[in-house]
Amino acid sequence: MVSQGVDRSESPAAGSAGSSSGILAEAQRRRSFAVISHPDAGKSTLTEALALHAQVIDSAGAVHGKSGRRGVTSDWMEMERQRGISVSSAVLQFSYRDAVINLLDTPGHGDFSEDTYRVLAAVDAAVMLLDAAKGLEPQTLKLFDVCRSRKIPVLTFVNKWDRPGREPLELLDEVEQRIGLRPMPLTWPLGIAGELKGLIEVATGEYTKFTRAAGGATRASAEVVAPEVVAADEPQFWSTAQDEIALLEEIGAQFDEKEFLAGTATPVLFGAALSNIGVARLLDALVDLAPPPSEREDAEGRPRALDTPLSGLIFKVQAGMDRAHRDRMAFLRINSGRFERGMVLTHAATGKPFATKYAQAVFGNQRTTVEEAFPGDIVGLVNANALRPGDTLYASGPIEYPAIPSFAPEHFSVARCADAGKTKQFRKGIEQLDGEGVIQVLRSDRRGDQAPVLAAVGPLQFDVVAARMESEFNAPIRLEGLPYQIARVTDEAGEAALSSQSECEVLTRSDGVKLAVFSNKWRMDVVIRKFPDVTFAPLLAGTVTD
Repeated sequence: MVSQGVDRSESPAAGSAGSSSGILAEAQRRRSFAVISHPDAGKSTLTEALALHAQVIDSAGAVHGKSGRRGVTSDWMEMERQRGISVSSAVLQFSYRDAVINLLDTPGHGDFSEDTYRVLAAVDAAVMLLDAAKGLEPQTLKLFDVCRSRKIPVLTFVNKWDRPGREPLELLDEVEQRIGLRPMPLTWPLGIAGELKGLIEVATGEYTKFTRAAGGATRASAEVVAPEVVAADEPQFWSTAQDEIALLEEIGAQFDEKEFLAGTATPVLFGAALSNIGVARLLDALVDLAPPPSEREDAEGRPRALDTPLSGLIFKVQAGMDRAHRDRMAFLRINSGRFERGMVLTHAATGKPFATKYAQAVFGNQRTTVEEAFPGDIVGLVNANALRPGDTLYASGPIEYPAIPSFAPEHFSVARCADAGKTKQFRKGIEQLDGEGVIQVLRSDRRGDQAPVLAAVGPLQFDVVAARMESEFNAPIRLEGLPYQIARVTDEAGEAALSSQSECEVLTRSDGVKLAVFSNKWRMDVVIRKFPDVTFAPLLAGTVTD
């Protein structure tokens, strides 16, 4: 069961939400964050456990296929349920204490890094999820680089402490040495990984013992136990934990808010999302420590005050979220002002009006009508066929936020309609998936519209396209791989130069950008030396893909 909607009855700005002070007060209540991790670190399980502890669902599911339980609320795509992975970002909005939480679950699989990058453009903080046994993994490192570049404060949750893993001090040292974040533990585990007895609050010494619920489907019961009782029951574990906490104090690992907000230190909490242990403490830490929305800079580098007229960034476009709704939804991060359903906004890219009659609050694949929203909130705009990721909407006073760059694709396939009678559906489907940013669609005069080239960061993106083309558009496709690995931005001069070259060609993206594609780096270097005056510029630096 899901309790939908956001309760505003306790709002400190009730009755004056449209005023400048009311907007600022509402913005202070918002906490918008993403959960980032390497695949299989337990990200989707943690996402649902947070919703469980906020009491907006009454039972948690884990990724399909684990212990035979149902799929997580945030994994709504059929492919996600079948494979047990998250391949699309999802939004969960709910109330907790006096805060309004906008929780964005991101794809863990590296092939969908571009979707994660877009999500990180819409949040104010991130939870970095670490596997207690594996620690920092390549995808975790790359995603943290994106957080660092965007100056996003990061909280760290060491997950799966109920399974065998590494020493806690070893994990903290790895975080500091490999990504340069000073760890500041807020909780400390009693018991080694795989024998978790409970958690100690580092600042106060308070100890909480947990009893896992059957199957982890409901919240674990928590009991505060006096230190002398714990010391008598678990003398060895208690002594070790006290020595480790004393060492943390000696080396100055205490929490420092300024360092956290500056992105130079990270609060660390331990737990087990599948057993719902330590999750409530993480949720409280997010409300207490994560920053509320702040002014965001426009494309010219000018900060946009929170209480100025409404403006926001489209960071995701998605269709097919619910079989009962064959519409297309654009996710708008509110950056300033008060959103009211029905208001007419301006689409900065075209200057055309955009009506918001069908505005929705989203909880996974479930949706409810939203009447108002404030900075930090995520609003789903239905039937947003003209909107693309990176677009700006505003109410008055023209503004445009920095566009979200496209990644350099590394995999290319020609798509052909498998059924000649489905040509119309084929074109519609390819156009829609391109608009959502699921795949980059490239075209050339040589191949024509009947055989567009699909360009992807990872090959699993092709599987998503094929599955959605068949299930949503009834237009099965055939994919023919192309021998290209590298793409660079070029122009008409580059197109003319490459027309006579082998193992490369120029394709045009749907936004008009010309991409020169090469079979390998050696071939590209040869072409660049041969045509030194022609532009072959890199796309977005491979922050999370290299």
